[in-house]
Amino acid sequence: MNSSPKLVLYNFSHSSCSWRVRFALNLKGLDYEYKAVNLAKGEQFRTEFEQLNPLRYVPVLVDGDVVVSDSLAILLYLEEKYPQRALLPDDPRRKALNLQVASIVCSSIQPLHMLALVKRIEEKVGPEEGLLWAQSIIEKGFFALEQLVKDFATRFATGEALYMADVFLAPQIATVVMRFNIDMSNFPILSRVYESYKTVPEFRASSPEAQPDAGS
Repeated sequence: MNSSPKLVLYNFSHSSCSWRVRFALNLKGLDYEYKAVNLAKGEQFRTEFEQLNPLRYVPVLVDGDVVVSDSLAILLYLEEKYPQRALLPDDPRRKALNLQVASIVCSSIQPLHMLALVKRIEEKVGPEEGLLWAQSIIEKGFFALEQLVKDFATRFATGEALYMADVFLAPQIATVVMRFNIDMSNFPILSRVYESYKTVPEFRASSPEAQPDAGS
């Protein structure tokens, strides 16, 4: 019997960064305790959460005495500690592609359309500018991603199997379509693989509406 302590995930149902980690945990078949941190209510500013992550961002993964924040760092940690159902392929070229896609999503797209930033732009520049800014950032990133995966994408972004690129892309696409009215017809490859994501049970189980704090 496995006596290791259960993983604990501090996250928020509607956070796309949290969604990535839930998706990865599901794919790896790892049980975890769900700890909701309601960003809308400011629970990330509580002292106990700040002790876990001084940046006060979700997600945070606790594995015994190991605490890891930031979704990319968490996924890389999971790959090392729990290698079952690998999320990075053995082929160096495809591995690099997966890491590049993940990095683009988590550093060049998602942080630049965070709601706090969009609201700040609206306050400083004008009520319509926040949405226009977000749309321009997302479309620029999606055009780049289309080009990156065009020679590799089949059922999923880098081939027939789900990998880290998909774990980052699936929540990103779902989120921006809902929040920012992105016309996905401009991105046929991403649109096609997203339809495949929607058939994956682990993705559906990780979606915001399937989480215990979905109504928060």
